[in-house]
Amino acid sequence: MLQDVLLQYQSAFQPVIQLLDPAESLMAMDFTRNNTSLTMSVLEDLDRFCRYIDTTLTDNGYRLGIGGYAEHRTIYAVSPHFDAGEEPRRLHLGIDVWGLAGTPVFAPLNGHIHSFRFNDHFGDYGATIILQHQLDGYTFHTLYGHLSITNLQGLYENMPVTAGQQLAFFGVPAENGGWPPHLHFQVIEDMGNYRGDYPGVCRFSEKEKYLRNCPDPDLLMQLNKHIR
Repeated sequence: MLQDVLLQYQSAFQPVIQLLDPAESLMAMDFTRNNTSLTMSVLEDLDRFCRYIDTTLTDNGYRLGIGGYAEHRTIYAVSPHFDAGEEPRRLHLGIDVWGLAGTPVFAPLNGHIHSFRFNDHFGDYGATIILQHQLDGYTFHTLYGHLSITNLQGLYENMPVTAGQQLAFFGVPAENGGWPPHLHFQVIEDMGNYRGDYPGVCRFSEKEKYLRNCPDPDLLMQLNKHIR
């Protein structure tokens, strides 16, 4: 299984987000209904939402916040992008790292550009890059969402990318889908027919199918061990 291969090669992966030092701690961020401080009045006001993220991190002494894989989130109720059809999409398939706009993002291993796109809808990824990798006979992909639109300049499909190469940085809300600055990082085995996009949130009824195709991104990121 892909999960086993990623676990086997963990020591060789480069950081997706570089820590200031090996002892830097990350703050666990909760976007479920259990977080009663994150009200709809905050979510519906982008300036307030940005201030909420900033003050939550700084008041607790953190530079970065992290969380979200397989999290059933209430925050998506703010955007019609997640509510098409009879059942809304609420289950998050990636890991989010929250921090300042301009925070650098790096490729964890060798690969090439699979596809990229500016997904310019409210609540969407905004600027998005997808890499394709091969490891021990497995082909898989890593998705980087909520980037700066400038990060798409000069890219082309099949463009080689090397481990440790700076790929992008956190975009501002105007170019990242209308969110406080952060990275959405997701591992995807089978991309199907998607290019420059792939669901980062699924319906709860489709949980097993999507989680099977999108294993825990921390197998690559290895950041959860820094949560304090």
